[in-house]
Amino acid sequence: MISMKNILEKLIAKEYLTASEAEKSLIEITEGKHDDILVSSFLTIFMMRTVSIDELNGFRNALLNLCVKIDLSDYDTIDLCGTGGDDKNTFNISTLSSFITAGSGIKVAKHGNYGISSNCGSSNVLEFLGIKFSDDENFIKNCIDKAGICFLHAPLFHPAMKNVAPVRKNLGIKTFFNILGPLVNPVNPKNQLTGVYNLETARLYGYFFQKTNKNYTITYSLDGYDEISLTGPTKLIRNSGEFIFEPHHFGYKNVRKDSISGGNSVEESAFIFKSILEGNGSEEQNNVVCANAAMAISTSKKLNIDESIKIAEDSLYNKKALKSFEKLVKI
Repeated sequence: MISMKNILEKLIAKEYLTASEAEKSLIEITEGKHDDILVSSFLTIFMMRTVSIDELNGFRNALLNLCVKIDLSDYDTIDLCGTGGDDKNTFNISTLSSFITAGSGIKVAKHGNYGISSNCGSSNVLEFLGIKFSDDENFIKNCIDKAGICFLHAPLFHPAMKNVAPVRKNLGIKTFFNILGPLVNPVNPKNQLTGVYNLETARLYGYFFQKTNKNYTITYSLDGYDEISLTGPTKLIRNSGEFIFEPHHFGYKNVRKDSISGGNSVEESAFIFKSILEGNGSEEQNNVVCANAAMAISTSKKLNIDESIKIAEDSLYNKKALKSFEKLVKI
């Protein structure tokens, strides 16, 4: 067993962990070999500085080696998953965008969890609306085949995280697990749209994804949202380079921040979710989810944004996204 005290001393001295040290530390933490005080200290240090590429790779390797794996290599899937932790309390934008993307005919392997630093995570709202979670591969493939989307509830696929969950919940603020979430999808999708909560993390992700063979887009709204918020300009880091997109690049006007706020409870969040899917969302809500879905479509199919917006709007307004959702509930 590694000495967590020695690891903490190294971190306090502002040194970085090797990939191997990071991997071993996280494996032992998930195995419950260190008490909550040491784990809290470990997590807290990484709240005060960004993880390095080596540390990120080590942490990711630990969770992927421990996770329940699902083989969806026969499907050209995409995940729309943000880091969370932006403290903006928006409605469930990436989850809604996932159904719009699925409604457009693209296979979606959505990775998600209960809210840690927000009122309502994707798992909260989908569970409330009748989605059942499973880690059975046949069930997952049936979802993809019939609904065009499967939902991968993180605790089922990362059972080793149960020893960390109480510490994360008690801390109640973002930790490096927020950064890891989008990187440890158990199906390792070929395409990825990932929102992050600051520019530093966007850069880190950019370096990470450059070393993969994925089609990717990393998004960060410059006023702090971990998704395309349309409240201002958005930084994009893609396979083809870095860009700044203004709302007008999507064909939309700037939206007010209060127009994309989420509910104060799971019930309120679920009401907003269903209202948008059923065609009763506000223009600003609709535009935001279509912008994010369009970026996912563009990433997966390598289409320009104008084409992708038309496809996303068709999926939402012609209830294709709603049908995908209803099929998933039925399954």
